[in-house]
Amino acid sequence: MSRDRGEFNEINITPLTDIFLVLLIIMMVIAPLLDQQGLNLTVPENVAEEQVKKDTKILTVNVTAEDKYFINGEEIQVSDLEKTIAQMAKDYPDGMMIESDGDATHGAVVKLMDSARNSGITSISVSQV
Repeated sequence: MSRDRGEFNEINITPLTDIFLVLLIIMMVIAPLLDQQGLNLTVPENVAEEQVKKDTKILTVNVTAEDKYFINGEEIQVSDLEKTIAQMAKDYPDGMMIESDGDATHGAVVKLMDSARNSGITSISVSQV
């Protein structure tokens, strides 16, 4: 009694599925280990920080919680803001630092930034104090 086996009409994917599952497990084990590797870098010391502070001339403008503007301890009226910044921008070529109170409105800071841009200042930094 001989059997006639005939042709296979389908591909048996069971071994292929087993291989993919094993690869998936290997990847799950190796992936967390890849994040732990790093580069050995020698970070340069910040020896020139004081020198940079001495050489840079940055105009510092304070914005209070009441949306008042102060330059060098003197209050500047909103109407004179752009004119005053334009006059002082010549003495401070490295830009402007806006030190804003945490309760100052965004509108006051944006108005100051617009005045600085209109006065020709291209580098503006903002910090919250």
